[in-house]
Amino acid sequence: MRSRAAAAVLADAGLEKIYNMQGGIAAWEGLVASGPPESGVAYFGDAVQPEELAMLAWMLEDGSRQFYVRINEHLKDEEAKKIFQSLARAEVAHEKTVAELYRGFTRGRAVEDDLPSGRDDIMEGGIKVAEALLWAKGKDVTTILEFAISLETNAYDLYLKMERSLEGEAKKVFLLLAEEEKKHLEHLADLLEKKV
Repeated sequence: MRSRAAAAVLADAGLEKIYNMQGGIAAWEGLVASGPPESGVAYFGDAVQPEELAMLAWMLEDGSRQFYVRINEHLKDEEAKKIFQSLARAEVAHEKTVAELYRGFTRGRAVEDDLPSGRDDIMEGGIKVAEALLWAKGKDVTTILEFAISLETNAYDLYLKMERSLEGEAKKVFLLLAEEEKKHLEHLADLLEKKV
């Protein structure tokens, strides 16, 4: 478990003094950490409104869609391109679900109209799309699939947290999204097994 994700789990458990060291223990020992951009589950306080959760979920799904679409620019393997195209289509389906939820919370406003200006495109795991694409350049399909699994795991956990914090229809929608993320994880694990 990466340090930011571990810090989020500890904060969610009620601990108050939590520190996240950039680069983890490898940085502490003076070594340079390597690997994919570090992802972590977003943590929400009690004051977060349902429409804010829905907007965040939409932004994360949109960022992941962008990553899956744009990663194809770096891939030569046609089978791998199809894998990431299918993942992008799944993210579009999630975006539509969350956009509908947002409309319900805001009495008909479109999430795209309310997005913060000047925002960075972020993806599941809270990673900037540009940072993830830079990291992925030149990586093999297996490594990118492993990274995608870590992102989907973060999204799954995030949606379960959202589901626990909401009531009524919104609770059901985030539970549905969590179940879909779980299916993505199973699909990605199958794809990874075939590639290894």
